[in-house]
Amino acid sequence: MLRLRIFLRDQMTSFRVILVGFILLILAGALLLSLPIASASHVRTPFLDALFTSTSAACVTGLVVRDTATYWSLFGRAVILILIQIGGLGVVTVGVFMIVLSGKQIGIHQRTVMQEAISAPQIGGIIRFTKFFIGGTALLEALGMIALAPPFIREFGVAKGLSYALFHSISAFCNAGFDLMGIRGQYSSLSSLQHNHWVLGVIMALIVFGGIGFLTWRDLLDNRFRWQRLRLQTKIILYTTAVLLILTFLYFWLVEFRNLRMTDRIWYSLFAAVTPRTAGFNTFEYGAISETGMLVTIVLMMTGGAPGSTAGGMKVTTLFAVCIAAANDLRRKEDVNCFGRRLDETSIHKAFSILFIYTALLMTGTAVITLAEPVPLIRAMFECASALGTVGLTTGITPGLGPVSKAILILFMYFGRVGGLTIVYAAVSKKKRPIRKYPMEKIAVG
Repeated sequence: MLRLRIFLRDQMTSFRVILVGFILLILAGALLLSLPIASASHVRTPFLDALFTSTSAACVTGLVVRDTATYWSLFGRAVILILIQIGGLGVVTVGVFMIVLSGKQIGIHQRTVMQEAISAPQIGGIIRFTKFFIGGTALLEALGMIALAPPFIREFGVAKGLSYALFHSISAFCNAGFDLMGIRGQYSSLSSLQHNHWVLGVIMALIVFGGIGFLTWRDLLDNRFRWQRLRLQTKIILYTTAVLLILTFLYFWLVEFRNLRMTDRIWYSLFAAVTPRTAGFNTFEYGAISETGMLVTIVLMMTGGAPGSTAGGMKVTTLFAVCIAAANDLRRKEDVNCFGRRLDETSIHKAFSILFIYTALLMTGTAVITLAEPVPLIRAMFECASALGTVGLTTGITPGLGPVSKAILILFMYFGRVGGLTIVYAAVSKKKRPIRKYPMEKIAVG
C-alpha cells in the first residue's frame, strides 16, 4: 500500500491531477445529464450530446447542442450550473477548499497542485489566497445576482426571477456564456435583452471582473491601486485588456454597426468587445456580421483572459509577450523590456510555444470540420476558436454538426480550459537535463 501511494504521488504530477480532475468532473456531469430526469421531456439524452453539454459547462465555454432553457429540466439546469461553478473556480481549487473546511492539513503536494491550477507566482500563502479566491467569487456573484434580480423579477416573478439572476450571475462571472433566455427563442442568448442596458452592463462587468482574475485583484488591493507598485504581470494584464477592449470597440463601432442609431451602436459595439473574452453571450447574430468581423472576433476568442482567472484562451499575457518580443526583435534589441522590467526568456519561449500549439490546433480542427461538414471555412474556424478559447460564441452551426465535429469541439473545449502547456507538461513528467550539448550553428530565417 505504501509503495502504491508513493508511486501515485510520483506519477500524478500537478499537471496530471488537473487533467484527471476535469475529466472526472466532465464524465460525472455527462452521466447525470444523460438521465431522463435531466431533460424537460424526461427522455434519455444521447450520451454524446450530454458529454458535449457537460464539457461545455465544466470548461466554462457556452457552446450548446441543446437549448439550455427549453431542453433541460430544473435538475438538468442545476447540474449545468454546478458544473459551471466548479469549472470556473477549478476542480483543484474546489477540492483544496473542501479539505480546508474539513480541518485536514494540506501537504506540499496539494499546495504545488494548487499553485499550478491558479497560476500563482509562489507556493507561499496559497491556502490564504484560495480562501480569498473562493470568498471573492461568492461576493461578486452575490452582488451580480442582487443587481440582476429587479429586472428578472419584474419579468418572471420572484422565485423564477431570483433563479434567473443567480444563474446568469454565475455564468457571466465564470465566463461561461450559458443563458436561460431560450424561452424567447431557442439559441437566442441575450438577443432579447439587447435594449436592457442595465442587464447588459451588469453582465459585462461580471465578465471583466472574472476575466481579469483574482491574482490581479489581490495585487490591486494589496497595493491600493497604485500603478508603480503593481507586479509586472498585473500591469501587462490591465494594459492588454484595456487595449483589446478599446480597439475592438472602435472596430465594431466604425465598421460593423455604423448604420445603427447611436445608442444601439455604442452598446452593440461595447458588448461585442467584451463578450469574446471567453464569455460567449451575444446580443446579435454573429453569422450576420462580415468575415472581417468574424476574424477579429476569432483573434479575441483565441486570446482569452488573464492567467488564474475564470477565462480560457491563450491569455492576454501570452499575446503581449509574443507581440513585444517580436517588436524588440525587429528593432534588433537583445532584451525584452516593458514597464521598467525585463521579461525572462523562459516566459517568452512559453508564449511562442502556446501560440504555436493553439494555431496548429485551430488550423487542424478547421480543416477537419470543413471536410466533414458542408460549412464555409470561416464559420468552421469561428467554432473551433470559440471552443479552444472556451468562449461559446457561435455562427449557429454547432447544433447541426455531426459526431466527428462535435468530438473535435469537445476535445478543444477541454484543451482550452486546462491549457496547452498543462497537457504537454503532463505528458512529460520531469524536466530532463541534457547530459551533453551539441555544437551550435546559426541558420538563416525570414
